[in-house]
Amino acid sequence: MKIYSIIRIGDEYVVQAGEKSILRLASRRRAARLIVDAAELLELQEASQFSLQTQDTPSIAPDLSEVP
Repeated sequence: MKIYSIIRIGDEYVVQAGEKSILRLASRRRAARLIVDAAELLELQEASQFSLQTQDTPSIAPDLSEVP
């Protein structure tokens, strides 16, 4: 996950991801809340991708009940 930061420029707060400015807001609280929401969404996306990968991957372990 990227490093997010909030910097103040004049009367506005700028949300940065790494070195790139991605959002400009008037409220620091709103900027902080959006960062938290974005991080939660990214975690959910990563978790859903992981579960899809594990479901699609065939098991190579033998079924021991079928082995003579």
